[in-house]
Amino acid sequence: MSRLRLHKRYGISSRRFSFLFCLVVVLVFNRTGRSQDLLDLVEDDAPKKEFVKNAFKSTRVINGHSMEMVGAGVLDFRIMHRFGRLNGGAYNLFGLDQATIRFGFDYGISDRFTVGFGRSSSKKELDGFIKYRLIWQSTGPKSIPFSVILIAGSTINMLKPEQVSDQPYYYTHRYGYYFQTVIGKKFSERFTLQLTPTLVHRNYVKLYGDPNDVYAIGVGSRIKLTKRLALTQDFFYVINRSVSEDFRNCLSLGLDIETGGHVFQVHFTNALGMNERAFVTETNGSWGKGDIQLGFNISRVFTIVDNRKKSQS
Repeated sequence: MSRLRLHKRYGISSRRFSFLFCLVVVLVFNRTGRSQDLLDLVEDDAPKKEFVKNAFKSTRVINGHSMEMVGAGVLDFRIMHRFGRLNGGAYNLFGLDQATIRFGFDYGISDRFTVGFGRSSSKKELDGFIKYRLIWQSTGPKSIPFSVILIAGSTINMLKPEQVSDQPYYYTHRYGYYFQTVIGKKFSERFTLQLTPTLVHRNYVKLYGDPNDVYAIGVGSRIKLTKRLALTQDFFYVINRSVSEDFRNCLSLGLDIETGGHVFQVHFTNALGMNERAFVTETNGSWGKGDIQLGFNISRVFTIVDNRKKSQS
């Protein structure tokens, strides 16, 4: 349509038509841009799935594993220390003259997979484990209200055969194994609770009446007091007991103190052993009789592989 016809039919000059056309284009693109901005705002405000962290401040409640994991590329160096029994009296300085220790290294292959090993002075025992997070508690869309952790470990008694038994003692007798499922939930910022069904297998037992397979159920909890202090409780109830010795259920009560890169745990426990085979099957201390050890755990983490920098590069 020519300029003359536009002017005659609609009274619009070509110059005015060009201006109106450009105005319409600007308005359309401006509205489209605003719609996109509004869409981005809506997407930003939409709830997102977030994984729950810091249910415990350590990968151990006290003795047993917690539902927490070592981060990917992080090494956790841990020292677990137990003094002697409080009822040892003043002569033994209420247990302070005696000491049992375990040191260990836990490494995060990923945020869901950890491997670790350690060595205890009690029975000169070596232990190792793998720990996998099957289900991770989360909030937001398609949230999961609890966490599930799978753990498998092994122990090796390194004492000389004559120190263990006057009966034939083979190398395979040194081994023990344990398998656990940790089912836990962080109910709030102040309270966490977990259950730990446990199976411990021992290749060697003292009497034929003692079970090679020992079943137990663990209960762990954390009550946050302040930003850096929390009360912890660790209890394992043994379902089928040995008959050769007077074993007791392991009960530990502690206080977690967070100090920067360290987590310091001070506690009282009736268990001398510091791996699952030991504290589940060999605890014989009685709280009522004062068979209690003062102990502490110190954890220090080191970043070996910085995954954040790796993802940004």
